Amino acid sequence: MDLYKTDPEFAERFGYFAFDEAVNEESARLEPSVRYMAVLAALIGSGGAEAYGEILVKALENGIAPESVKEIVYQSADYLGYGKTLTFLKITNKIFGKTGIMLPLAGQATTTLSNRLEKGIEVQAEIFGDNMREAWKTGHINRWLAENCFGDYYTRKGLTLGEREMITFCFLMAQGGCEPQLTAHAKGNMNIGNSRDFLIRVISQCLPYIGYPRSLNAVACVNKAAEE
Repeated sequence: MDLYKTDPEFAERFGYFAFDEAVNEESARLEPSVRYMAVLAALIGSGGAEAYGEILVKALENGIAPESVKEIVYQSADYLGYGKTLTFLKITNKIFGKTGIMLPLAGQATTTLSNRLEKGIEVQAEIFGDNMREAWKTGHINRWLAENCFGDYYTRKGLTLGEREMITFCFLMAQGGCEPQLTAHAKGNMNIGNSRDFLIRVISQCLPYIGYPRSLNAVACVNKAAEE
């Protein structure tokens, strides 16, 4: 749909805000590859399927690696569930096919079913501190969190650990209602080098796609995490 033909006034103002004003604001600016990763994750988090397809095309045209895109989609399963992930996986595969990207991509796994718990615990401790080394023992869901979320996904290649924590922040911010987890992951981001200023920039670049209420909630969570 060409909104400049059907809805020219809206298209003019949204286009200026999202692709000019927000992108070029000095206190909100991010490297293009980081901005595209954040926006793609936020669109998955908010369920913005059509907008995701539009931005994915732009992201690929601007050099974001197909492997990075797939890792964003895969990791969303643990924060949004398979019901949402499948939609975005299908969109991604369709666009990859249209642009000549051959599937499947090279494997990125670094763990096995026998060591995923051990490796997941190591990642949790790196992000949240040594107190997480025993958290998996408190129940089967916490064990799954260590072995599945962190052991299966955070250990994969294709994204750095900092990028993985950033996209998790975007998933949580965009879906809303996850403020306790968002605050925890804001702190986790800061623990591994994604500063408060960086997270505010991430929120700023995602704001056109998720709106002001969830963006302002995210700012409050970042500020709370920074004070702890």
